[in-house]
Amino acid sequence: MRTFRTVLEQKIRERRQTLQEFIDFAEVFAREHNEPGTIGKRHLQRLIAGRKASGELLGPTVQPATARLLERIFEVGIDDLLSPPKPPMIVGRQRPERNAVELAVALDWLDERAGWEPGTSRSEVRARLDALDLEALLDRGARRARVGRTALARALVGYYGGKGVYRAVCADAEILTSVVSRADWLDLACPLGGARSELTLAEETSDHRALDAVEASAALSRLVESVALGVRFANLPLYRLRSADIDQGRVRGSVGIVPFVEYALTADLLERELIDAVGAGSIARRTPLRDKQLPSLDAVHDLSGRVCAGGVLALCAIARPHDQVRGSADYALLVQERSAQVLNAAGRLAVIPKGFHQPLTDVRAEAAVGATLRRELEEELFGRHDVDATVGDARSAAPMHPSRRSEPMKWLAGAPGRLRMECTGFGLNLVSGNYEFASLVVIEDEEFWHRFAGQVEANWEASGLRLYSSLDGDLVSELILQESWSNEGLFALLQGLRRLREIGGDRVSLPPVEWRLGG
Repeated sequence: MRTFRTVLEQKIRERRQTLQEFIDFAEVFAREHNEPGTIGKRHLQRLIAGRKASGELLGPTVQPATARLLERIFEVGIDDLLSPPKPPMIVGRQRPERNAVELAVALDWLDERAGWEPGTSRSEVRARLDALDLEALLDRGARRARVGRTALARALVGYYGGKGVYRAVCADAEILTSVVSRADWLDLACPLGGARSELTLAEETSDHRALDAVEASAALSRLVESVALGVRFANLPLYRLRSADIDQGRVRGSVGIVPFVEYALTADLLERELIDAVGAGSIARRTPLRDKQLPSLDAVHDLSGRVCAGGVLALCAIARPHDQVRGSADYALLVQERSAQVLNAAGRLAVIPKGFHQPLTDVRAEAAVGATLRRELEEELFGRHDVDATVGDARSAAPMHPSRRSEPMKWLAGAPGRLRMECTGFGLNLVSGNYEFASLVVIEDEEFWHRFAGQVEANWEASGLRLYSSLDGDLVSELILQESWSNEGLFALLQGLRRLREIGGDRVSLPPVEWRLGG
């Protein structure tokens, strides 16, 4: 099993960058931050080794400018960067930290579903890690990142046909997505809270399906890549959609519970398979997982017959007052660049917040879409680490109790009219079959920006946060047309912009977005 010689090497690999890609990044970073330090490939190879050829520690001889550059990039001291990392939290006899425990659960699950003897998955993962070419894995990730969103959508339309596929026209350009929807699932303007947005918990049935050899091998590959690249994995419960009753102003349906590992090692593998097939030039005869798990539109719409996990994602618009530099009062629109550590849509653009629809402690009460959206706001923008179940155990009986709210959320809840949350659309994502609740979060009172703008900060799931003005229609049009969007993120953005144009008044000068369904 591969181990990292230094923390510096580990952190570069966690960014899913080759050494040359990191050198190119460091050069741009130094220029943008007025840092004189530089670094070449041979120099970087010596640094990540941690020692000179003589065996002496390299740390004391690092040039101050180079040390300062690396410290600014990683926000870690040079002594720590050049030291050995802590024992990895992976397969073996290391201390049973969170990732090791969660990985063990996934390995046991795979043994059971593949019909293997206990311990088989553990041995296979260890063997594949020992033989892993990390540079080749990073190169493969770079190739995947170059496959554009439109190419994926077109491939899926070719596979399933265009019936119900969500398209949009904006700035004289036609935009194709991988989301299938219906006219009565769009422009819902449904407040997230109260009787009109209820999802009820249904009794879960035992319908475990065995994995064939191709599916089991793909699941092993996912586990190996996750360990090697430091992807966070937590086997938390997810809601699976069993039925949906959605139309104008109403979001209802029933959900069950499925462990995250079952989704991550089955339906979520379809995205990687699709990207690799499109990158190779065609999906014909290259998608055995999709051919078995999601072979038709009928299978996509058969919610009760498959693991249909999903997400809640929202365009967030925060009212800002008039500013002498910026100009008239507007909304700040937030967009995230997804981190390399997330399981899906890594490296893609998305609205924020974006999260899986899942409970923390109360599986029945937290089935409401609004409950997930409030939690994601707290976690992804307002700094609540205690509601991020991927980084620690859930010890609070009521983590979303008013007494535990962040200061921004306490202020928003302090008076009516400060916060608007609406579901703007619903669809099924052909990429992996997920359900998507597209939403809009509007902070109406511009006093929030004055008080809390400095506290609005993305968490580890984002590698960057972008801000756009609702009065800058040209820049927003350019944003919409960027190929780096995830399909579900773009769906939520477009539906959110349509609704914001209706309610935003003089704060808004956004491009018109017209949707259409079909091929």
